Amino acid sequence: MLLAPAVVLLSGAISDADATLLDVATTVGVLAALVQFIGLVRWPFLVPYLARAAAESDASPARREAVDVVFQSFNRYLGVAVGEHLGYGLTGAWTALAGAALTQTSAVPVWIGVIGLVIGPLLMVCSLEFVGGHESTGWKLAERLTAPTYIAWSLWLAATGVALLA
Repeated sequence: MLLAPAVVLLSGAISDADATLLDVATTVGVLAALVQFIGLVRWPFLVPYLARAAAESDASPARREAVDVVFQSFNRYLGVAVGEHLGYGLTGAWTALAGAALTQTSAVPVWIGVIGLVIGPLLMVCSLEFVGGHESTGWKLAERLTAPTYIAWSLWLAATGVALLA
């Protein structure tokens, strides 16, 4: 959820960029934070309950199987579809939009915006890992891109923050 205030703060810090672009970027960035939060919130609320239900000493094999089906279903829906697919996709879109806005401002060097324009579409590719024909095993290209792209994205966020503070 910390992405949401960062998105709003960035838009305010580069208010000399195109206003419509900033409005769209801010909306997309806040949505990215929201869907990633919705995807992750299953861990503190649903998963502990399911773990306890499956671990009960008197839990029947049928109950354990039902718990597994519920976990797999919520993991596919909230984790893969909402958190990863929509979250990565919207984060990539926000990064590209923010990169475009950063190229229009005097607040940071242009290269910071250009890097955002490169990383954003890569994040959107990462969001396709379990879509379509790749649903069951994952798209290997997206799988290989995800970790280095998120590391690059984190470094880009830090560099953007440092450049804005300088």
